[in-house]
Amino acid sequence: IPARTGASHCPEMAARGPGRLLLLLGLAAALCPPRAAQPPPGAFQAGHGAASLPAAAAAGRRRYLLYDVNPPEGFNLRRDVYIRVASLIKTLLKSEAWVLVLPPWGRLYHWQSPDIHQVRIPWSEFFDLPSLNQNIPVIEYEQFLAESGGPFIDQVYVLQSYAEGWKEGTWEEKIDERPCIDQLMYSKDKHEYYRGWFWGYEETRGLNVSCLSVQGSASIIAPVLLKNTSARSVMLDRAENLLHDHYGGRDYWNTRRSMVFAKHLRVVGDEFRRKYLHSTDEADRTDYNEDWTQMKVKLGTAVGGPYLGVHLRRKDFIWGHREDVPSLHGAVKKIRSLMEKHKLKRVFIATDAIVEETEELKKLLPEMVRFEPTWEELELYKDGGIAIIDQWICAHARYFTGTSVSTFSFRIHEEREILGFDPRTTYNRFCGEKERNCEQPTHWKIVY
Repeated sequence: IPARTGASHCPEMAARGPGRLLLLLGLAAALCPPRAAQPPPGAFQAGHGAASLPAAAAAGRRRYLLYDVNPPEGFNLRRDVYIRVASLIKTLLKSEAWVLVLPPWGRLYHWQSPDIHQVRIPWSEFFDLPSLNQNIPVIEYEQFLAESGGPFIDQVYVLQSYAEGWKEGTWEEKIDERPCIDQLMYSKDKHEYYRGWFWGYEETRGLNVSCLSVQGSASIIAPVLLKNTSARSVMLDRAENLLHDHYGGRDYWNTRRSMVFAKHLRVVGDEFRRKYLHSTDEADRTDYNEDWTQMKVKLGTAVGGPYLGVHLRRKDFIWGHREDVPSLHGAVKKIRSLMEKHKLKRVFIATDAIVEETEELKKLLPEMVRFEPTWEELELYKDGGIAIIDQWICAHARYFTGTSVSTFSFRIHEEREILGFDPRTTYNRFCGEKERNCEQPTHWKIVY
């Protein structure tokens, strides 16, 4: 299967190379309690890989896989973790009947709008569940509560890196049950149940919690779930420690294409395009098929609306990635250059800039258009929905430029590729003002 040129296990590594791999594997472990009851001897061996799975067995009652990630991780990185876990589900389904329980959204760093309730948000607020189910079986957490008989998770595995780390040149995939490296983020109540964040569901309890040191792709944990535990419901905490099974291949793209935005958000974005940017699917050659399995386009067929799409990341990137982020004046200079080059009179900007910076942008760039929701719209769509609307509008632009190493920009890259845009109009980024060699992102190839 042809894969994207230069791609690695995850978008962060594709953008930054081996250094990103070191960073990913060095992620701090999640917090963990004293070890739960031990499995029977011989049930699980150190370094056991997914390739040693037994032949498909009788399914019986279906089992539930839940997961969560490190709390500071943002919306778009979490979307990437979903792709990794979906690959694990596909591996499990070869042997048993499993269903993925979608972790409710809420309490993310970038969701800072005041007076908006943003906890226990179901996936259906942001994504089309029937589309997800065409790829793997998924259910919302509320359905899990109804089916499983109560707010209990039988087994929680907290994933962590290896305390001893690994040496460059000796990479191997392995997984072992180990003592927890850090202090527990779960605490026992008077009934000996484990209490934790559990996506804001305070009534949820874990029956057993233990730690797994893991180094490898998502499916490396399949033997643990199939042979090391008989728990009907299993949660993987800190699931971002798992890498992609087949990054950039057919399996990756099937899952990514199944992540169709909720229709009500796409409708809002489409109406904004039509009203303020003179952009429609017919004119832009971006006709959208509601069934993602039937949507197969050739790169370069989409033209896009008569506007420049821009994602300008600010806030924490100003100090966290200062070498990759231009000043406001530098960004405006680049935007004007692109508008002149591509003969565009409008620019749509998605940005997390503070109010003072957006006001400055308006003065420097009167042609700028932004989606600025009313309070009622914000309450209805929430910060996550507004971000999706921004991405959807950027995805339909004639030309797009984003911010280096930002997963927000990366998701727009993927969306544009799904829509059929020429990679040359998609894989572009702002450069830091001190960069001498401003290398642009790798051009990728979608695989059907």
